[in-house]
Amino acid sequence: MEWNDVAKRIKAGEGRQTEFKRDGGDLSGIGRALCAFANAEGGLIVLGVNELGAIVGVKEDPSTAQERLTNFLHSGCSAPIAARCGHYRDPNGWVHWIEVPRQRGFEPLHYRGRVWIRRERSSVEPSPTELQELYNTFGFVLTEEQIIPAAGMDAIDRSQFRSFLRIQGLDVEEEPQPAFADDLRNRRILAEFDGVLRPTLYGLLAFGNDPQVHPQTTSFFVQCAAYAGEDRAADVILAGEAKGRLDEQIRRSVGWIRSLGWTERYHGLAREDAPLVPDKALREAIVNAVVHRDYAITGARVLLEVFSDRIDVTSPGTLPNHMNVENVRSGGNPRSRNELMANAILVMRLMEQRGRGWPVMRRTMREFNGTEPEIEQDEGGKFVRVTFRLKKPFT
Repeated sequence: MEWNDVAKRIKAGEGRQTEFKRDGGDLSGIGRALCAFANAEGGLIVLGVNELGAIVGVKEDPSTAQERLTNFLHSGCSAPIAARCGHYRDPNGWVHWIEVPRQRGFEPLHYRGRVWIRRERSSVEPSPTELQELYNTFGFVLTEEQIIPAAGMDAIDRSQFRSFLRIQGLDVEEEPQPAFADDLRNRRILAEFDGVLRPTLYGLLAFGNDPQVHPQTTSFFVQCAAYAGEDRAADVILAGEAKGRLDEQIRRSVGWIRSLGWTERYHGLAREDAPLVPDKALREAIVNAVVHRDYAITGARVLLEVFSDRIDVTSPGTLPNHMNVENVRSGGNPRSRNELMANAILVMRLMEQRGRGWPVMRRTMREFNGTEPEIEQDEGGKFVRVTFRLKKPFT
């Protein structure tokens, strides 16, 4: 971009793709604008112009200023930015500019551990919905490794983590042991955010003391409800919440179903009590729902619903990594959206060997009441639902 083009942008004022900075010393402001423009359609940052569009000039030596900006483009953000820099000596002083292209990569650009987007004339952090759309645009979502800024290292349950290590046969007593913080960071349970170690979403949900207490994670649990009829218009018989870590959500969900009681079967004169559905099938459906849900969708919960003719387990988000319903039914090669969470649940022995979940549910339900589990995916509503049919209506 030449000076004449820059001058026209200055005259037009700040906007969605133009931002003014009084001088080049505000690297934090420049970093936010760089990320915001790179994560959208690109833009122009002009230095030496005040908020009213008047040229005030950058006082710094132009060669030094250009060198500093070039270095910042290479190392100031989460990835180098291939932007073009220019400068011009106006009668009122030196004007520098950075022409920022749209970022091409696997994930959005970060500055100081945060994602920034452009909203009208400002560089801001995205809302949960905007962040989801942004990651979808880049096509590479690692939500389980996203940092939870509201939580600290004390949110991680040390005993739960050590128990996890013991299950894997690791010695947690013999010295020397790695520092606790280093061990958590190496295992991606913690990550640095603005110079402070904070839990990742994976760390909080797999090893947290009270995962749902933080603003970003309040909806990440299983909502339970039993209805008197065949749809949600019927009276609610019982409602509950299965909160806590992933393993606690799974166990509490199965326990909640058990609290609804048992069905009676008779073989001759002998009565046999049976659950609504086998624990093994139900557990596998709930495991898949909490482990493979799309955690970029905030405000939505996993739903465990009991109707008079069926049990539904509904998970936010579509099937991960381009899988479809037929892949699931055939027991195809598993593709987890949240690999760290899946591995943690596998280590805790709450998940079948990878890829066996659907065949296990299918065989278990056939043997139990002669029915087949059902699965549907709603790409518009963004949910996946597994249904278990009850042979006798539950009332």
